[in-house]
Amino acid sequence: MPDEWNDWDDWEKGERRVAALPDDALSTEALSRPRAAPQPGQILARGVCRHLLGHGFVTVEEFVPASGLRVDVMALGPKGELWVIECKSSRADFTSDRKWQGYLDYCDRYFWAVDDDFPRELLPEETGVIIADGYDAEIVTMAPEAKLSGARRKVMLQKFARHAALRWHKARDPAITLSS
Repeated sequence: MPDEWNDWDDWEKGERRVAALPDDALSTEALSRPRAAPQPGQILARGVCRHLLGHGFVTVEEFVPASGLRVDVMALGPKGELWVIECKSSRADFTSDRKWQGYLDYCDRYFWAVDDDFPRELLPEETGVIIADGYDAEIVTMAPEAKLSGARRKVMLQKFARHAALRWHKARDPAITLSS
């Protein structure tokens, strides 16, 4: 346990990791507010996550491997492999993505997930391709493997676990505010 957490008074007050809840946070009205409709990229991500789960992978969406980067889907395979999947819903969405090469340092394989109508000739040949919709997906081009170093893998696995645990807390108690 980090030394800074040894001060029980701060921990008991919730000052370390959890912000105070608003008075109406757990009201029926607050808990039943409708969610926004998913964006096209989120729909693709859902199909990708479902498909990968069928192959023994677990996934988290909107994962931050490093400051200034956020991948659409990070997948952890049954043998500890880490895949990054970027979901692109249109030509404009793809051409506006200028950070994708920065993601290569944080995964063993890199994929684009697109729908069946996407112009695949735009996608770089040195990456994988997944065709997806909101219900499933299919890997049509396997990405080349570029294994992470042991030290980078350890850091990424710890970040993945922490991200997944924080998401679980938020899903279990939507009114709570968690810091990363």
